[in-house]
Amino acid sequence: MSPSTTPDPDAPPDAATPDAAQAPATARAPFPAVRRVGSGAPLRWLAQGARDFRRRPLPSLFYGLCFAAMGWLLGALLRPAPGTMMALTAGFLLVGPFMAMGLYEVARRVEAGLPCDLPATTVAWRRNLSNIAILGIGMGVLMALWARSSMMVIAIFFPRKMPGMDVLLDELARGANTGFIVAWLGVGAVFATLVFAFTVVAIPLMLDRGTDAITAMLASAQAFGRNLVPMAIWAMLIVSVTLVGFATLFAGLIVTVPWIGLATWHAYRDLVEPAQEPVRGAP
Repeated sequence: MSPSTTPDPDAPPDAATPDAAQAPATARAPFPAVRRVGSGAPLRWLAQGARDFRRRPLPSLFYGLCFAAMGWLLGALLRPAPGTMMALTAGFLLVGPFMAMGLYEVARRVEAGLPCDLPATTVAWRRNLSNIAILGIGMGVLMALWARSSMMVIAIFFPRKMPGMDVLLDELARGANTGFIVAWLGVGAVFATLVFAFTVVAIPLMLDRGTDAITAMLASAQAFGRNLVPMAIWAMLIVSVTLVGFATLFAGLIVTVPWIGLATWHAYRDLVEPAQEPVRGAP
């Protein structure tokens, strides 16, 4: 397949057979080959994610409900601390790829024609625990840095007293404090871009092939760098769909999160060439 060619969404999966996925890796795997895709690819990924959602609605909705419940919990616990709540809510987007592992496993099993029982998808991380843990720690550090940076921005623009959540939301809604809005969103955009670049295909790659964390992040950054326009479109679609979930007081996340998570698996399939040899995995 040429670099500019995109695969047929209904074509058979690239992956090795399910039995081959169980074979242990006996030699160092080559660095994943990254494809270039067209600017229309993100819309195709969403369509494929919606198709998988319809095929496996119950496990998909379970993970969506988990995300929504986390949002409700943050809202209940952190209402007295609006700065921290805003930071952690935005951090939702930063750690989303890590938290959506079960959804990637749902999509992998749908693609391979394997049973898609919920317990099997919840333990997908065990196939590559050490490397997923390394990436998870990295995402946790970035989330902590973003939370701290967000608090600093709020403290700079509101030096006398930490404003209540109603005040902050009013500032954002009315655009009354342009400097604060630009600074807060700008800091968040820097962290979000870094996370997106290093994780856009990293976790699906680690789950699918047992790839180490560094290789997976480098391959993800390469996919991002080679497809800047499609990646920008994909990022905007992710943010837009996720904001719909936030705008419904997190209830919409029950549907939007699994939709994006399942679509992310197809983004990985489109952006990374299939492995040439059996890779480590589980049925």
